[in-house]
Amino acid sequence: MLRHVIAPAGFFSQVPNEIIRHPRLSSDAVRLLTWQLSLPDGADEPLSATAKRAGITKTGFIRAKRQLAAEGYLHEWRRQDAAGRWSTLQLVSSTPLSAGDAAAVRDGRPTAENPAAGDPTGRSIGRHPKNTRENTSHPPRRAPVSRPMAAVSKPPGREREAERLRLSRLADASAQPPLAVPMELVKRAGLVLTAISHSERRLRLSGRDVQALAPLAADWLQRGATVTDIGEALTQQLPERVHSPAGLVRDRLVRKRPDAPVHTAEVRAQGGPDRPRVAEMRECEGQHVQPYLFRPVGSEVLCPACRCGQAGADVSRAIDAALRGGAVVRQALRHARTV
Repeated sequence: MLRHVIAPAGFFSQVPNEIIRHPRLSSDAVRLLTWQLSLPDGADEPLSATAKRAGITKTGFIRAKRQLAAEGYLHEWRRQDAAGRWSTLQLVSSTPLSAGDAAAVRDGRPTAENPAAGDPTGRSIGRHPKNTRENTSHPPRRAPVSRPMAAVSKPPGREREAERLRLSRLADASAQPPLAVPMELVKRAGLVLTAISHSERRLRLSGRDVQALAPLAADWLQRGATVTDIGEALTQQLPERVHSPAGLVRDRLVRKRPDAPVHTAEVRAQGGPDRPRVAEMRECEGQHVQPYLFRPVGSEVLCPACRCGQAGADVSRAIDAALRGGAVVRQALRHARTV
């Protein structure tokens, strides 16, 4: 795992790693807490307003509040003033507090006689008091350390070899030219990619990405693949973090592309258009109410039904001729007996 980090020179907040890596806090809870701790001194913003600014849904906000309260990062008190109106007082802290310590912070009392280093004291929980001559909320500015990008982005050793093999396989897969895809399939493929982008957060694609990748997905539909096949090929076994969704989608559409139909591949190899099946059929010359097409085996001009009917008519004529011949023979025999 490679990392390239430049320390910010200003406009940043110090957040303990215990909050960022907390095993029982969801991403919404961590975002809500860090957002509140980053607010300037004197800011009076309720948690519900912070959740709206952070884009947290109502269900996620309720779950985040429950987790923060259970871990001791959030405490709330309901109060009623002299006029009978109720209000809620909220306290967020950068370290977990018990109910007694939170009440002491609320009342302005010290939380311990000899607090340890890093423990909250007074009202400086998560923020420092106003009008302090020495602002210790931000460390001294340091000049950003510039690192050569080649040393960061260049994979060493086996990773470099694996990257080379992946690129070579991608080049081999992309060597097969895509089929000529109708515009209707391209539009349908664009809708499929848009649906996948909305359903899978790790594959968020922009409109330009969808327009560029739609012909590749349409080639799948041209080769007989279904919408389910495209969705499974793009969403199965995704990494936890996708740095380039468009690159991953392009790689899978090219590398996992199904084979072209056999008849289409043969016609393309011959360099001619695919002839329609009706071109091999012939109109029957028999008696039909409407024109009837059939596929001849040789040079016949009648369909199988007409040929069977003609064969039956020939048999009936042969039978009539035999009966007439028999009658002539019997008459000749009778005439010979009388003589």
